[in-house]
Amino acid sequence: MTEPSRTLEVERKYDVDGDTPLPAWDAIPGVDAVTEGEPRALDARYFDTADGDLARAGVALRRRTGGPDEGWHVKGPRNRDGRLELGWPLGEGDALPSAVAEFVARWTTRPVFPLARIENARTAYLLTGPSGVVAEFVDDHVRGTDLRRGGRREWREWEMELGPAAPADDAGRDAFFQAVERAVIAAGGRESLSGSKLGRALGF
Repeated sequence: MTEPSRTLEVERKYDVDGDTPLPAWDAIPGVDAVTEGEPRALDARYFDTADGDLARAGVALRRRTGGPDEGWHVKGPRNRDGRLELGWPLGEGDALPSAVAEFVARWTTRPVFPLARIENARTAYLLTGPSGVVAEFVDDHVRGTDLRRGGRREWREWEMELGPAAPADDAGRDAFFQAVERAVIAAGGRESLSGSKLGRALGF
């Protein structure tokens, strides 16, 4: 089986109105610069069985084009703010690659079908410090389509994901996110009411 890439995502999400200005990051511990925004056009389709086997296990399966990590992704069950994401190349066509199917078989061996489409006009910013990238902040303008029941939703949200130079201990991470949330609230953002873009597209 092809070995996937592995990334531990530690992130927080925030709801925001369409005209809300970006936060100021000058009071974030360990951050001394912010890069110019990089636009990314992302288009993802999420898959599950007819009975939602993956969702019940806390797992998400998607095929996404655009951005530096395009490909097939499996996101495992969440542990606090962290979630393990595994990635494989896009491959040929839209069919589920055998390597991905073999991995997903630990949760289900039944056929999977398109569940939702998430189109995302993203602008990404790197927050950097003396040791490198502390975090990536993204400003997402999202359109989610429920492919099974119909219906479309549009919204804007922010995400802050820790980078390789982020604090390694829980206390440091907590202090970092507390400062981020103060900046987000000051700009007009708020804690996200939905745990994922998929859930929001499906009305959860």
